[in-house]
Amino acid sequence: MSKISLHTPQDLVEVDRTRMRDIARAVLEGEAVADYEISLAFVDNPTIHRLNKQYLDHDEPTDVITFPYSNAGAKKLEGELILGVEIAKEQAAERGHDVQIELALYLIHGLLHLCGFDDKSAKDEAEMRARERFYLQKLGFPDIAEK
Repeated sequence: MSKISLHTPQDLVEVDRTRMRDIARAVLEGEAVADYEISLAFVDNPTIHRLNKQYLDHDEPTDVITFPYSNAGAKKLEGELILGVEIAKEQAAERGHDVQIELALYLIHGLLHLCGFDDKSAKDEAEMRARERFYLQKLGFPDIAEK
C-alpha cells in the first residue's frame, strides 16, 4: 500500500497538506511509481540548516533535502523529503508568487531526485528543469522553475 506522511513541526508557514499530497501523488504517478512510502517534513531554517550540515556538510539552510531509503530498482520507492519553509517564504516573496507554489516546486524537485533524476551535470539539470516545468504545468502552477 502506498503512503505519504506529512509533518509540519513549525508554525511559520501554513502548509496546504491536501495539495502537497496531491502534488506528490501526481509526480509519483507521472514517473510510473506505483508502490511508495514517502515522508514529507516542512521545517524551519534552524532544522534544515542542522540537517544540511550534518548529512551534506553544507553550512546553510536550503530549500529541500532528499533522503532515499530504497535502492535504485527496488519494487517500493521509499524516502524522505525535508522542505525548508522559511527559504520558500523568502524566495516566494522575492520572486512575487505564493509560498505554496514555491513549496510545490521544492516538492517536485525532491521527488524527482527520489525517482532517480540528478542535476549535477548541465544535461541532467536541463532534463530535471524540463520535468519540473512539466509537473508545474500539469498541476496548474506558473512556470517558476529556474532557467
